[in-house]
Amino acid sequence: MTTPRRLLLASLTAPLALALSACSDSSEGGEIAEGEAIAPIAAPDGQEWTDIVTVSEYDGYVLGNPDAPIKVIEYGSLTCGACAVFAQNGAEPLKEDYVSTGVVSFELRNQVHNVFDMTLARLTRCSAPESFHALSDQVWANFDTIMAGAQEGGQALQAAGEPPEGQLYIAIAEAAGFFEFFAARGISRDQGAACLADTASIQAIGERSDEQSEELGVTGTPTFFINGSKLDGISWDVLEPALQRAGARTE
Repeated sequence: MTTPRRLLLASLTAPLALALSACSDSSEGGEIAEGEAIAPIAAPDGQEWTDIVTVSEYDGYVLGNPDAPIKVIEYGSLTCGACAVFAQNGAEPLKEDYVSTGVVSFELRNQVHNVFDMTLARLTRCSAPESFHALSDQVWANFDTIMAGAQEGGQALQAAGEPPEGQLYIAIAEAAGFFEFFAARGISRDQGAACLADTASIQAIGERSDEQSEELGVTGTPTFFINGSKLDGISWDVLEPALQRAGARTE
């Protein structure tokens, strides 16, 4: 199990290095089978598929048609530079060109590697489910700022010593500047602190990360699956052709 104290000791020594260590290579995936082209599927009246989010049994946040015939899953770390690159280059076309058609859904699941990661994962869950993808994308869009805050926060926490019981994640967010970052995006400090005081929910995120990574063979981030098959590659240049082979195309 991913325990916070073990993660704290590992995380505070060199937070910026986490941007690299969190992105270790996943085991190789396979080819995505070619399918027939699938016609667009209409969203419910008055809605767009890109505004609809449901939470899966894996605690992933599914953007788009929950019954889409092509299901994309990403295991991502909010302290992973490669995940940030994908979010900056691939998230928008994935949503606008594919999720919007109702043919593809996009489920984001957290794989956590350190206490900063766990803190961020809980804060992105601190509002309505519809905000989860946008908040995660904001973290990745401002990756250098987030990691600089982790660097400074790690040093401050080392100097301050162990925080009081139940205050670990609040102390991390305070030291790393996460409260200010999320407050500028609609989550007040009080709201964020209340979420981070719920240590059981944060522990559950870490436990799910460990269990699912073992179950599915996820050894690094980002890792993508299309309809249950692991994709061999982490870039949009690899994911888009795989989506088209699976049927997300017009003919």
